[in-house]
Amino acid sequence: MQIVTPQFPPIDQETRSHVDTACAAHWLNRKEQTMRAWACLENGPIRPIRVMGRLAWPVDAIRRVLANGHATGTGGAA
Repeated sequence: MQIVTPQFPPIDQETRSHVDTACAAHWLNRKEQTMRAWACLENGPIRPIRVMGRLAWPVDAIRRVLANGHATGTGGAA
């Protein structure tokens, strides 16, 4: 049996406006569950949209977070 590891394109080559949780977590170097917690608690640096019950993370917002270096998601003031 083969194990398939998902391959994500570099963010600078991404053409979609929104990506799924696995892709967003990969780019932000976070676990998928962390991303889901950000969405549920609304305390992360990025707010996803919900499409038919699924999370869609905006690529532009991910790029902004990566450029600013603020992917902590603590929700509090530093």
